[in-house]
Amino acid sequence: MAKILCLETATTNCSVALSENGSVIAFREDYSKQYSHAEQLHVFIEDVLKDAKTSLQDLSAIAISKGPGSYTGLRIGVSSAKGLCYSLGVPLVSIPTLYVLMKQVEVKTNFIIPMLDARRMEVYASVYNANGKEIRETEAEILDENSFLEFLEKGRVTFIGSGVEKFKEIGNHPNAVFVEGKLPSALQMASLAHQKFEEKKFEDVAYFEPYYLKDFMKT
Repeated sequence: MAKILCLETATTNCSVALSENGSVIAFREDYSKQYSHAEQLHVFIEDVLKDAKTSLQDLSAIAISKGPGSYTGLRIGVSSAKGLCYSLGVPLVSIPTLYVLMKQVEVKTNFIIPMLDARRMEVYASVYNANGKEIRETEAEILDENSFLEFLEKGRVTFIGSGVEKFKEIGNHPNAVFVEGKLPSALQMASLAHQKFEEKKFEDVAYFEPYYLKDFMKT
């Protein structure tokens, strides 16, 4: 019976889920526009364990949303995950943040493009097909009216994430479907985390680093 603690801190959403054999059994998050990771993350961890009547020693693994995303948010999440792995002697599993976001799309279209705001007119984005398979890896790209045209010309495309508001202003293709107000959540990490755990696809805790994609820039 695998119990995995899932941590999502790549955006302003501070999110923690506890899963058992791939199903979420306890959950907490602060779905706001302000970063609260430093204050809330460990409180949420304690809360989900208490809700599930589980102790840290019962955990089989720690799963972390690895990025891309906020430099500070990712550092806090990864540092916490690695600390737990070291102290408990359990493996670390990493989940691509844009995959976590993609899994929130309920009505499947030909393509799904999760995108996170990366300042100005830039986003972090990847492309998935209707079956949830990544068909274009994550890139940092500057949006214009022709962005993602190769996919929009082939069928309906769902755009989801904090970068949607930017693209909606300039992307008026009839095949575009925009899902606004969504951020990655630990709720969508459970199934893939369990799959990776079963397949023993673990990270090296000593050397694992978040997937920043771009160098840190001060505001």
